[in-house]
Amino acid sequence: MTEKIYDYIVVGAGLAGISFTETLLQNNKSVFVFCEKDLGSSVVAGGLFNSVILKRFTLVKDAQNQIDLLKNFYPLIEKRINKKIYFELPTLRKLSSVEEQNNFTTTSDRPLFQNFLSSEIIFKKYKSVESPFGFGEIKQTGYVDCELLVTSYRQYLEDNHMLQKGKFDYTLLKEEDDLVMYKDVKAKNIVFCEGFIMKNNPYFSDLPLDGAKGELLLIKADDLDIDVIIKAGLFVLPVGDNLYKIGATYNWEDKTNVPTEEAKEELLSELKEIITCDFEVIEQFAGIRPTVKDRKSLVGQHHTHKNIYLLNGLGTRGVMLAPYLSQKLFDFIEFDIPLEEEINIERIYRKSSKSIT
Repeated sequence: MTEKIYDYIVVGAGLAGISFTETLLQNNKSVFVFCEKDLGSSVVAGGLFNSVILKRFTLVKDAQNQIDLLKNFYPLIEKRINKKIYFELPTLRKLSSVEEQNNFTTTSDRPLFQNFLSSEIIFKKYKSVESPFGFGEIKQTGYVDCELLVTSYRQYLEDNHMLQKGKFDYTLLKEEDDLVMYKDVKAKNIVFCEGFIMKNNPYFSDLPLDGAKGELLLIKADDLDIDVIIKAGLFVLPVGDNLYKIGATYNWEDKTNVPTEEAKEELLSELKEIITCDFEVIEQFAGIRPTVKDRKSLVGQHHTHKNIYLLNGLGTRGVMLAPYLSQKLFDFIEFDIPLEEEINIERIYRKSSKSIT
């Protein structure tokens, strides 16, 4: 009997690992996944996708391509796992002054933004949300239910004998005859998609991955009747049954997954500036986003181990970036299509004289 050799081993089954695994399956590649039992930071993510950086009124690079890809990508996952995880929902930016109104309408008139920002200020009255200066509408937005995605996709992989849970032991990874081997699994390539855990990975721990802790609240508000995402510093995301996700905080010092009272008070204080009705806090979540100091992702090939690759550093826009970067990495490995300089880990190696030769 011929020994099975997979096309890929994927380490990690959060948003990045699942997206790369799904990209492989859509391209008829065989894959085996190893992941921690912990569900990781993906399950506490708000899961929003939005092409406009509202603080600076700038557009995400290659925004329309990212949006077009995710609009096909997540519905295909829905068919695979037989769960509804993808929701298109308008986002309304609460405007706080005439100046903000002018900034929004001026930006919306620019050609680059016409597919993403509505040119009309919206004065719709939402129960328990006061907005005398109206709202600016961001188009082509929505969210992915990341917790349901991660738990259901892992179950799918497990049911199809493609997943093993447990701590990955890097000392057991071997390379031989242009293959990688981990325990009894052999493959042509291995891709690490571990999120913040990458700090413990001896192959990539020298890369500048940082972590930004984020905390969210789940509240119940019977008198808050909104069918859109409200953005006003934090976001208010309706998830059904009068439940709303509220987020998110940013903390670059605390690297634990433990919810804090300080973050809770910060979120509640900001929330009370947006809504006027009573509400109940149902749950609080915390996780470490894998971020990079230069705000660029970490994608590419190890500088000396040719069959070892990385997909990490998705930061706060994981839902948009995960399918997009997965496709970029797949095309790089399979078709030798170069990665853009700004995401390629070669940019880091070059600075430290570890360039791939």
